[in-house]
Amino acid sequence: MSAAYPPLEDRPLKNTICLFDVDGTLTPARRDVTPEMLDLLARLRQKCAIGYVGGSDLVKQQEQLGVNGVAVQTLFDFCFAENGLTAFKSGEPLASTSFIEWIGEDQYKELANFILHYVADLDIPIKRGTFLEFRNGMINVSPIGRNASNAERNEFEAYDKVHQVRKAFVEKLRERFGHLGLTFSIGGQISFDVFPQGWDKRYCLQHLENEAKKPGGINYTTIHFFGDKTFEGGNDYEIYEDPRTIGHAVQNPDETIAEIKKTFDL
Repeated sequence: MSAAYPPLEDRPLKNTICLFDVDGTLTPARRDVTPEMLDLLARLRQKCAIGYVGGSDLVKQQEQLGVNGVAVQTLFDFCFAENGLTAFKSGEPLASTSFIEWIGEDQYKELANFILHYVADLDIPIKRGTFLEFRNGMINVSPIGRNASNAERNEFEAYDKVHQVRKAFVEKLRERFGHLGLTFSIGGQISFDVFPQGWDKRYCLQHLENEAKKPGGINYTTIHFFGDKTFEGGNDYEIYEDPRTIGHAVQNPDETIAEIKKTFDL
């Protein structure tokens, strides 16, 4: 599939790349990408490099973006799973880093125990399963549990807007573990991410900077970022505000489509 696109160095906008958040930007939260979005991305890819940057692991991004079993690494020039801690360029893996190596087993165990005790004592309408999900570059914490159905996710999101469950949880973690140099970032409908400071979505930008240092590599001087959680505390905020990017705030995939069409005359 990637053979249908000009090599990166031959794209009309050679020094430009578009990076996209996944949930709420390319797809409805935790749902599949639409054929219309894939078609537009394919047309955009004729002009410039494209990539996604999401907090979830590659498996979840494959489920949402790799419709009909198409490998997600063939749909984008750059794939930045877990904010770029797991990364691919043109289908080939780039260097990765591990959260557990960074924090150490003892401090991780203390953090995990605190989180699980807090969830156990939390009084919310329903709880399902997988309250703490361990990933390569972070942990994801969900008060309701990641096994919640779509309807339950929607209900919790509405409940959380009123009761600020995640916000209060994050404040407790900042109090208790502030000394560890961690970031707590609320994203999606039901969870928040915990990772070392600087390992937010900006982490992926170092991969792009490294491209310029490679023999014949491309210097991406124009980096567009599209995201829906661009407010302070949202998991798109840091990369959206970063001086290296041109930020596009959207609220859903339809707005993303409109913004791409307007920006790139497609």
